[in-house]
Amino acid sequence: MTDKNLKFNTKAIHGGQRPDAAYGAVMPPIYQTSTYAQSTPGGHKGYQYSRSANPTRTALENSLASIENGEFGLAFASGLAAIDAVIKLLQPGDEVISTNDLYGGSYRIFKKIFENFGIVFHFVGMENTQVIKEKINSKTRLIWVETPTNPMMNIIDIKAIAQLINGQDILLAVDNTFATPYLQQPLQLGADIVMHSATKYLGGHSDTVVGALVVKDKDLADKLYFIQNASGAICGPMDSFLVLRGIKTLHVRMQRHCENGKAIAEYLKNHPKVEKVYWPGFTDHPNYKIALQQMKDFGGMISFVPKGGNYNDALKIIERLKVFTLAESLGGVESLAGHPASMTHASVPKEEREQSGVVDALIRLSVGIEDSEDLIADLDQAIG
Repeated sequence: MTDKNLKFNTKAIHGGQRPDAAYGAVMPPIYQTSTYAQSTPGGHKGYQYSRSANPTRTALENSLASIENGEFGLAFASGLAAIDAVIKLLQPGDEVISTNDLYGGSYRIFKKIFENFGIVFHFVGMENTQVIKEKINSKTRLIWVETPTNPMMNIIDIKAIAQLINGQDILLAVDNTFATPYLQQPLQLGADIVMHSATKYLGGHSDTVVGALVVKDKDLADKLYFIQNASGAICGPMDSFLVLRGIKTLHVRMQRHCENGKAIAEYLKNHPKVEKVYWPGFTDHPNYKIALQQMKDFGGMISFVPKGGNYNDALKIIERLKVFTLAESLGGVESLAGHPASMTHASVPKEEREQSGVVDALIRLSVGIEDSEDLIADLDQAIG
């Protein structure tokens, strides 16, 4: 039976993996080496230098390709290193269309780094595909999508965008960090590139920093492999091992993240001191029907605004939390709370941030896999 015939839960554990050839180890060993013996110049067993390739990283890259239904996986030092490699496919004068409520780190590398090299970025509300169509021109080379978006939980129709640019010289890349391949598989919907901050749900335990790309097309993969090797922003063997271990429990963790996310989203929506709750599983979410079509469930990420709240009100709530931890990042087994305006999106100018809904009172929750009753009790005492 090939990997393509396996269902997701089985792929998470076995996809792209084989017992170690040397001793039959079930888990790929951590090949903590920088170089490899050669019998003659160029005479090696597939590995020469660990920037170019390492057996532990190869095992992770094979797993990534399998769970995303791709052909080629690439593992990087971070999610931003993976994004950096994608933008390096472009040339000065090329244009990129992305969402206006983009993760702050992505916005920063686009605006503060690559804009200096002559690449033009347009940030628009992508919930309506017509808005994207109006921005496409002869210089457009990439559409960069997050869905659900960070932190406003907007849903963007991947399939509709793929159809919109079909036949044109435009790549479609999707940041699938929030959804994970357990909930959403962009390559199946027409995307060319899938990106992950594997630090988050794929690793799942807040103990490593890794990025990932998955593609189907060999020519595109070869270009990205060249950039990966030439630029050198690869992840090490220990980090590769940790993410590979995390992937093996992704499906069971995501089930609980989704269950807890639903319980907390409904609790917040009915709370008299909460003004707005952003979660794609509500039937009145603007793109709820799209979420139903392209996602298996709605995930564990939620944002909310306390009623009549401001910066200080948000801080009081998150500083009173006891089970939720005030911290950067997301997607770990533990529940985290963050303040996007001063943390993840601090690099986005205030005016632009607020136009997309990232107001000073907004709180973002990464709902973990604890007992939902304890999480709700913690929010209850913190909101007051």
